[in-house]
Amino acid sequence: MPDQNLRGDILQERQRLIGPSLSLSYHEPLHIVRGEGTYLYDADGRAYLDCVNNVCHVGHCHPRVVAAASRQMSELNTNTRYLHEQLVRYAEALIAILPDPLSVCYFVNSGSEANDLALRLARAHTGKAGVAVLDHAYHGNLSSLIDISPYKFNGPGGGGKPDHVTILPLPDTYRGEYGSDVDAYVTEGLSRIDQHGAGEAGLAALFTESMASCAGQIEYPRGYLERIYAGARSAGAVCVADEVQVGFGRVGSHFWGFETQNVVPDIVTMGKPIGNGHPLGAVVTTTEVAASFANGMEYFNTFGGNPVSCAVGLEVLAIIRDERLQENALETGSYLVDGLRALQEDHEIVGDVRGRGLFLGVELVGDRDARTPAARKASELVNRMKEHGVLLSTDGPDHNVIKIKPPSVFRREDADVLLQRLAEELRVVQRAQGKA
Repeated sequence: MPDQNLRGDILQERQRLIGPSLSLSYHEPLHIVRGEGTYLYDADGRAYLDCVNNVCHVGHCHPRVVAAASRQMSELNTNTRYLHEQLVRYAEALIAILPDPLSVCYFVNSGSEANDLALRLARAHTGKAGVAVLDHAYHGNLSSLIDISPYKFNGPGGGGKPDHVTILPLPDTYRGEYGSDVDAYVTEGLSRIDQHGAGEAGLAALFTESMASCAGQIEYPRGYLERIYAGARSAGAVCVADEVQVGFGRVGSHFWGFETQNVVPDIVTMGKPIGNGHPLGAVVTTTEVAASFANGMEYFNTFGGNPVSCAVGLEVLAIIRDERLQENALETGSYLVDGLRALQEDHEIVGDVRGRGLFLGVELVGDRDARTPAARKASELVNRMKEHGVLLSTDGPDHNVIKIKPPSVFRREDADVLLQRLAEELRVVQRAQGKA
């Protein structure tokens, strides 16, 4: 292939120049040079259906987003110490799609920055330091967030749980420690919240993704967050909804993931899809929390809320509305779940299909009764799918969950391609496992 030598050169230079902790996807890395809609294209012009990129929410290189960024960049890009209408227009647009009393915005450059700021807001408001999180959670790459991310601090290279953090059991009703006993997850979670809240650090915040991503694409049981939020607030904490992966209509039935649990958080954090690949993030909170944070120390972010970022954010919201992408996530996601569950009936290796809208997980197991994770087979499947033009990835504590989080322009015809090729490759990996 013409690209092989160039790809090898880039790989060699990357290994020489870039820190070794930055990994690549797939056994044979891809050299991607272009994107459009739901597809990525390599240097040889081969197309790959992107079923995992939840950053380019309205599609790779959406022409309206490109035009909005280019237009504003050609006029002005500066910081927020000057008046500019894009900042207030964008804040107004975000607040309009959030429930009361969420009404004050801060703009940052990523989901990690958003969660770090949310942590500062919570501590300023409560005067406490402790944080409660769900097991296997990931909230960002800053040091402050590694400290509240069990996915990192209990993983390879991690230093273990800090004293100011308490871990609640993840309500994974398929393979969690309490099985399908929802009350047990709630009872134990509330007990740990009460214990930590009574400790020296107290409890400043409960941080939860509205649906668990790195933990394996887990949708919580009905009413779970409502009960856990109540317990956290009784302990004096504020509730933070991390919408970095699931927000902006991805779940289909609702615009925000937290709405599926009938809760209203005190702080909402946003990133990834908010800018369709442009570095943008946001925090929205209440006037009371914002007032506590205004303690004399100025908060300033050089690039947060700049005119170009705000123009991009506004255009993304307009496209979601104009192209009815939330509705598409619901319709295409439901169609895709039906197809995946049909595959589950035919393939013993598929232990569970879960999720909502275009936030889905397919858990592979070596034995359905024992529910033993089939991590090696999951990796094999992902790499085989890549060779056949479909991009997927794995997640979960045991890396045996196939995650499906495509751009929200993913249509039924895209789902058909995914389902057809997945059926073919499941037969291959299952046959190799002796389960055909």
